[in-house]
Formats: sequence, C-alpha cells, structure tokens
Amino acid sequence: MITEPALYWEERARRFAGEGAGLAAVCSYGMPAFYNRLIHLCQRLALRRWLRVRSGTRVLDVGCGVGRWSRLLAARGAQVTGIDLSPTMIAEAERRAAAQGVSGGCRFRIQDLATLDAGAKFDLVLSVTVLQHILDPTALRAALQRMADHLAENGVLILLEAAPRRLVEDCDNAIFRARERSTYLRLFRDCGLQVRAISGVDPAPFKPWLLPHLPRLSGRARLAALAAVTLLSLPIDVPFGRRAVAASWHAVFVLGRAPGAT
Repeated sequence: MITEPALYWEERARRFAGEGAGLAAVCSYGMPAFYNRLIHLCQRLALRRWLRVRSGTRVLDVGCGVGRWSRLLAARGAQVTGIDLSPTMIAEAERRAAAQGVSGGCRFRIQDLATLDAGAKFDLVLSVTVLQHILDPTALRAALQRMADHLAENGVLILLEAAPRRLVEDCDNAIFRARERSTYLRLFRDCGLQVRAISGVDPAPFKPWLLPHLPRLSGRARLAALAAVTLLSLPIDVPFGRRAVAASWHAVFVLGRAPGAT
C-alpha cells in the first residue's frame, strides 16, 4: 500500500530530482537554488569531520534521496547502501552514481524506514533530515530503532535534524516537525543509544524568523526576502556553524550503542 508520505516524496522527486544537483528534491522544497546551495554547504561542513571514512567502511545512507552523501562516501572508498522511499529518487541516485563513476561502491534500494531491512550491519549509519519528516511519535521511535538495529559492533549513527534548543512550532507544517533537542536526547536513551558528540549546523536565526511569513509574501517579495536571508546567514553559518551548537537550528548527533544495550 502506498502511504501518503510515499506519494509526497515521489511527486517531489519527479519534479526536482533531475534538476541540477537535485537539491530542491532533498533540501528545502520550492526554494531557489541559491538558498538550497547554502543549506547543502552548511550540511556538508557540519558532517565533514564525521564522513572521513576508511576504504571498505560499510555505510547505510538512510533517506539517501539523489545519493549526494552516498556518492561522496563511495568516492572515498566506502561500500554504501542507500535506501529511500521514492523509486524516482533511487533511479536518480543510480544515474548520478554511474555518471560520477562510483557505481561500484554504491547499491540503492527502495525501502520504507519503518520496516527497514538492509540485510547487513554497518560501521556507519547516516541519516540527514529524515526524522524531521516523520510526524507520528510511534513511527519516529520505530524508525530510529530500525537504524540502531543496523549498527555493527562499535558502529556509529550520525543524524542531522532540525533540533532547536527551544520549540519553534510556527515553522512546522504537514510534512515537517522541528522537535526540541531534548526530545531527541530522550528518544536516543529510550532506543539504547548514547550521544558521543553534538555539533551545530546553522546558528543564524534569520531562516526560522522568515519561514512562517513566506506564504504571505508575493513572488518578488518572497525572492528578495530569501536572498536577504541567504546573504545574512552566510557569514554566520559557514564559519561558526559547527561551534555554535546551542544557537543552531539543526544539529548533528553522533551516536553509538549505550553500554549494555542489545
């Protein structure tokens, strides 16, 4: 049975996955390319320390989209399994991996995270802005548990999610939830995971301020506002994002199995 999230992501993939770098399919929906390029840059800088993998590292890329992280890791010698809910995303990830010459290090599968079974354990499980799109608390816990269950002994789970220190509900919508950081920390403990590190991504406050007002802006005013927010955010997020953990809108959580967890 095709679920409503599956329909949403498949429609989004059909519209945007083949355009440019495919960022409109996996970053911020309906936003101009310059805005999504900043998001991608901040994510890559925030993840850079944790994605320095050794050749042969077994990686599970959850919600891989067009394969931007899968291809990066495969180019570094990792053996990557990318999973996504959308068949179009998977087809585009395969096409891009072939074009980049890294198909030998990638395999892609259509799977729902709620019933994830990748058939193996992994040294690194990576999930970028996936949990923030799972609104139901029961499904959220199940998704995290499925990722944790795929960790090899001493494996690392890396999550990048919208996780502000204080709740900002006016940015939520029908497919997105910015959960308070403490909610994730409790969830990690409940799933037998231990936090090894937390780093920031995007401490500039301008995007969260603007997002609730965007639907009321006309086309030109909306574009001008997004351009202003991008320019204002750039000199804050790029040099200071990793260190400004408390102020960051998104966070990178580096997790491992808690002692005694099975």
